[in-house]
Amino acid sequence: MHPFTKYLLNLLLLLSATAFAQPRTDDFLKNLLSKNTHPVFQQVVNHPDAYRLQIIYTKIDRDKNNTPSFTNYYFNVDSTNYFNPASTVKLPLALLSLDKLNSLKNPKLTKFTAMQFDSAYSGQTKEWTDKTAQSGYPSIAHLIKKAFLVSENDPYSRMYEFVGQENINRNLHAKGYLDTRITHRFVRMTGEENRHTNPVRFIQEDGKLIYAQAAAYNKDPFDFSRTARLGNGYYTKDSLIHEPFNFTERNKFPLESFQQVLQSVMFPLSVPAKQRFNLTTDDYQFLRQYLSQLPGETNFPKYDASQYYDTYVKFFFMDSLHHQLPKGVRVFNKVGWAYGFLTDASYVVDFTNKVEYMLTATLYANSDGILNDDKYEYESVGHPFLYQLGQTIYQHELKRKRTYTPNLSQFKISYEKRVNDNRPIVKDVDN
Repeated sequence: MHPFTKYLLNLLLLLSATAFAQPRTDDFLKNLLSKNTHPVFQQVVNHPDAYRLQIIYTKIDRDKNNTPSFTNYYFNVDSTNYFNPASTVKLPLALLSLDKLNSLKNPKLTKFTAMQFDSAYSGQTKEWTDKTAQSGYPSIAHLIKKAFLVSENDPYSRMYEFVGQENINRNLHAKGYLDTRITHRFVRMTGEENRHTNPVRFIQEDGKLIYAQAAAYNKDPFDFSRTARLGNGYYTKDSLIHEPFNFTERNKFPLESFQQVLQSVMFPLSVPAKQRFNLTTDDYQFLRQYLSQLPGETNFPKYDASQYYDTYVKFFFMDSLHHQLPKGVRVFNKVGWAYGFLTDASYVVDFTNKVEYMLTATLYANSDGILNDDKYEYESVGHPFLYQLGQTIYQHELKRKRTYTPNLSQFKISYEKRVNDNRPIVKDVDN
C-alpha cells in the first residue's frame, strides 16, 4: 500500500471514531467553575452548548528534580464541536515556518534573513519590503513577531505561502494533529487560489539571492464530509442570507490540539517526540519571548502602546478597568477572535508567587445568530467571561499547595525596552 494511501485511511478511521464522541467534563473543574458567582460567567457556564463553550485547565506539578507533570481537566470539550480558530492557527504556522527553515539546512538562512514574496497566480500579491522591520524587509522572525504581539493577519498569510498548503497539513497530520486542517490565507480567495502558494526568495543585505522557492500547488484532497454550519443567517456585502454560515471548508484547530501545540513550545520534552517541531534552542527562546512580550516593550514594530495595551491579546487577564498584568506575571499565549468566537491558549507564570499552569478555552458570543454583521457580544459577554475564567483559575492556583515549589528561572526573559524615537507608531493593523 502506498504510504500516502495508508495515511489517508488512518485519517478516515480517526475521523469516523471521533464522529460519535461525547463532550468531556470533569467534576473537579465543573465544581471549581461553580464557585464564581459573576452573572455573566454563570450565564455562560450554565449554558455551555448555547455558547459552544470548551475549557481545558492544565495543572502543573514539579517533582524534587523540577521535572513537570501535567493533569488536564476538561469542561464540555469535544473535538467534533466546531469553532472557528481564527488567529490561533498563527501559532502552528510560526512553528512550521521555523521547522521548514531548519530543514533546508542552509547556514546562510536564518529566521532573521530577509525574504521577498512574488506572485504567480490569481489573487496573489507581492511583498518585497516591510517598513516596520529594522532591516526594511520581511523575515520569518519579523512575521512571527507581528503575528504574536498584536495578532496581525498578513504575517500569517505570508507564513502560509512559505510553508505551502500541502506541507502545512501533511506535517501537522504526521505530528498527530489529525483532526486539524489549514485551508486558507486570511485574505479573500477561492479554494483553488488557496491551493496555490507564491514564489519566495531569501536575499543577502546587498540583494544577492541566497535561496529561491518556486510557486507550489497542493494536490492532496481535504475531507469535508463532516459539515459545520452555524447561525441563523449571515451578511454578504449588504445582503442578509437567511441560512446558516458554512464553515465546512474553513480552517479547523480543535482545542486539545491547540493546547498541545502550545505545550510543545513551552515543554517540548513533555509531548511525544513526533509531536515536537524541528526547532533549535534559540527558536524556542525566540518563540517564548514574543508569545509573552508586550506590544509596548517592542521596538520593531513600534506599535501604539495605548491602542495595543499590555493585555490586548491576553484574554484571561483582559480587565475592562485595568489593562496591565499582575506584578510578576507573564502570559505565554496565542488568541483568536472572529465570527463571534473568542479563543485563548495560555501558559501562565507568576514569578512572585511561584505559580504556573495552562488554561485553554473557546466560546461563541453571538446571541442573534447572525454572522458578518459585526454585532458580536465580545465586550458584554466574551471578554468578561474569559477574564472571570482566568481569575477563577489564577486565584485557585495562588491558593493551591504544592509538594515542591517550581523553579521557573528557565522562563525568565530579558525583554526589550521601548526606545523613544521619531519613527511613526503603528496603528489600526488588520487583525
